[in-house]
Amino acid sequence: MSNFATYIGRNKAFAETDAKSDVPAIPFIPFQQTFVITCLDPRVEPGAVLGVGLGEAIVLRNVGGRVTPAVLQDVAWLSHLHEAKAPDADWFDLAVIHHTDCGAGLFADDELRHGFVERGGYDDATIAGLAVVDPARTVREDVRTLRSFPRLSSRVHVSGHVYDLRTGLLTTIVE
Repeated sequence: MSNFATYIGRNKAFAETDAKSDVPAIPFIPFQQTFVITCLDPRVEPGAVLGVGLGEAIVLRNVGGRVTPAVLQDVAWLSHLHEAKAPDADWFDLAVIHHTDCGAGLFADDELRHGFVERGGYDDATIAGLAVVDPARTVREDVRTLRSFPRLSSRVHVSGHVYDLRTGLLTTIVE
């Protein structure tokens, strides 16, 4: 039996509740008008760390919570959907969250990174640039990238935060 069987059982229990019906009418406009970009690290689960409930926020998770070209494409699509399908609806906050002790910091390890790059299809400088060694610095960079992205509506409020794994606290770095 796989480890995932636990989640299949939990899903059956969830499906028996009314919670699945309490979701936004428009899928790209969550209840709290919030979009979170954060790391895929299981220690930074937005439901636990932020108390994000079903339907409250759009959550995009990737290695390091970095703003990559793929993230920008997703943000552009959501911004376009909002403008085209719900122009009179409230706009959202977009929060970028990096964290301490991030595994993406290992991209700064030249030997480890070069081994990954040698697998093919990866540019060394690009991968090195994704390292999260100083999360306050990298979250500032990513907020700057989002704020200067021409396909993101100016009506979206972008902020940057660092989650401290040791204390459990979120600190706002860029308001």
